[in-house]
Amino acid sequence: MTSREAIAVAVPLLPLLAGLAVAALPSPRAGQRVALLSAPPIALGALITSAWALIDSDRPVLGHWLCVDAAGGVLVGVTGLVGAASLAVSPTYLATAQTSLFGTRRPRTHYYTALLVFWAALLAIPLAANLGAAWLLVEASTAASALLVAFSGKPRALEAAWKYLVLTSLGLGVALLGVLVLQLAQHRAGGPIGLSYTSIHAAAPILDHQLALLAYLLLLAGLAAKIGWAPVHNWLPDAHSEAPAPVSALLSAALLPAVLLVAWRVEQALVAGVGAGTAHHVFIFFGLASLAVAVPFLWRPLAWKRLLAYSSLEHMGVIALAIGFGSRLALAGAIVHVVGHALAKSLGFYAAMPLFGVQPSTASHPARGVGRADAGMGAIVGICLAALAGLPPSPLFVSELLVALGGIEAGYTTAVIVALMLLALGFLGLCHALIEAVAGKRRATRPGVPPGRRLVMGLAAGCLMLLPALAGAALALPGSAIADALVRGLS
Repeated sequence: MTSREAIAVAVPLLPLLAGLAVAALPSPRAGQRVALLSAPPIALGALITSAWALIDSDRPVLGHWLCVDAAGGVLVGVTGLVGAASLAVSPTYLATAQTSLFGTRRPRTHYYTALLVFWAALLAIPLAANLGAAWLLVEASTAASALLVAFSGKPRALEAAWKYLVLTSLGLGVALLGVLVLQLAQHRAGGPIGLSYTSIHAAAPILDHQLALLAYLLLLAGLAAKIGWAPVHNWLPDAHSEAPAPVSALLSAALLPAVLLVAWRVEQALVAGVGAGTAHHVFIFFGLASLAVAVPFLWRPLAWKRLLAYSSLEHMGVIALAIGFGSRLALAGAIVHVVGHALAKSLGFYAAMPLFGVQPSTASHPARGVGRADAGMGAIVGICLAALAGLPPSPLFVSELLVALGGIEAGYTTAVIVALMLLALGFLGLCHALIEAVAGKRRATRPGVPPGRRLVMGLAAGCLMLLPALAGAALALPGSAIADALVRGLS
């Protein structure tokens, strides 16, 4: 095993070991200290793995168990940064949490243990070169994150966690049925039998078309429930709304795109057996359906975290369209969209803690006049919503432009026109929410400095530097070796 592969393997192992250490320590304070101290080296390892994957994008590591390619490398880096930030803001959340699912008995220990295990699973999913291992890791992430969604112990949080657990587990059950059908197709074809993406890719040309198509549809439909694509997105707004803010950031910025990456790799592995047209049309269907369902909700006055949740539905739809179009421009746009969405969305969820301190009503009602009450928080809300709406020079504007051009390049002009109309409507809805949140009629506010304000302001400053830099990098990405690697995929 090379040093590059060893670091990649260590990245998900470190948070898992840290989580076990937190659970074993008798003192909750000591456990919190271990959790917080573990974050920097984990994030550093994730960034090193990401840098190697992108610099050597023409030489991916693609074995039977470990995969370090350009797409996975991007997601590992994003997950490393968002996970470290979520740990950093967790003490603020725990200091303000009024109730806990675990009562008064070591809730801090349970929280950090579950969060570290969740983070470990999220870091491992993009590195898994085996569909069976990826399925198990996604299931593990469901178990850990369901406890975190229900962490407050409030009735609405318990209901959201139950809905999340039932619907996503049902989806993963459908995906497991797809795995079994795929194994049957491999057995009947007499070709390579295995669940590594390389084995599936090698066997795909000789698979029975009907069985391969059935397996593909079952896998995509099952994973769609975990990605949060419409029409199987029902758990998403409730879970994002009720989870602790640091957990909501990981759910939206890391979990959804991580499972979407698994779906993308399934498409790359099975495309020869299913047919390129059919494989792409499934992604385009989910993309357009997600945009169409998200738009009416983005036009409604929603509580802050619920608004961000429906925005996630829209952005996962954009990434699905990019994969469905499959061209160089569209895939480059998908990578930029994943990173830009992660930065803006995680900032929005972190901002929920001081925002609720400034204007408590925003926990259950739309944000109004935040900028009039606190100029700093108003600026953060404005940055987040402007970036998510795709307001230039947001990198999400550039990525959506690349995806649209990529769709035209691939010959999907009708789908592009429909998508642009839906994105324009979503843009108007988010811009209206931005204006109302920043400069609308001021609602009742709480005096004093809200908890976590200074920390979130620092994170906002970092995002304010990264977002324009990402928009600039997006212009060069389509002609780079990274774009070549994305187009080649597993071939």
